[in-house]
Amino acid sequence: MFRFAASVAACLLAFNAHAALFEDDEARRAILDLRQKVDASQQRTADDLRRANDDNAQLRRSLLELSNQIEALRNEMAGMRGQNERLARDVADIQRNQKDITQGVDERLRKFEPTKISVDGKEFVAEPAEKQEFEAALATLRKGDFAAAQTSFVAFMKRYPQSGYTSSALFWLGNAQYALRNYRDAVANFRTLVTLEPGHMRAPEALLSMANCQVELKDVKSARKTLEDLVKAYPQSEAASVAKERLVRLK
Repeated sequence: MFRFAASVAACLLAFNAHAALFEDDEARRAILDLRQKVDASQQRTADDLRRANDDNAQLRRSLLELSNQIEALRNEMAGMRGQNERLARDVADIQRNQKDITQGVDERLRKFEPTKISVDGKEFVAEPAEKQEFEAALATLRKGDFAAAQTSFVAFMKRYPQSGYTSSALFWLGNAQYALRNYRDAVANFRTLVTLEPGHMRAPEALLSMANCQVELKDVKSARKTLEDLVKAYPQSEAASVAKERLVRLK
């Protein structure tokens, strides 16, 4: 009985020892599994962290590259703005030069283009050279150089036979000839003026001057006839008032 009890006790002890050993193995395996899981988790975390670091590094590189590209674009845009400003200045300079050239051409063309003239109450179109030559002849007359003025007016009418200045040129030519005591030619030119353009502003003065020439030529009869024609044709003119006074003296 005692031996049986001892055997049972030995079996129980062996069983308990085996059970304890079994539980220790299970615990170790559980610990190993847990450790493996932790290690695996840490590895994944390390891998994830490494990938995140790699991604961050790549992102930083991308951002740096983008920043460099933006800066390059800014520099390029600044350069383009500078070019645009230079181009704008160049275009403005070209436009100013073109304007100056155009104005210069226009001014030169105007020197050759006919212009509207108003002389002795008469308006007409004359060439610049024509106007200049007439005014030069008139200036010569006003300076008292009657011989040169006569030559200039004769040359002017030969050069411009259809000129709107013709009647005025005849009047001043007649005055130059009167001053030179070339009375017959003066009478002829005054008469031509009145015949050519009786409505001309200088026509009454031309008749009065013609009568003066006739008096100088001792042709009193013709002078009286000229003065009477003047009073009849231009009764309201100042020349007509002078003509009336001279008619009284010629009686």
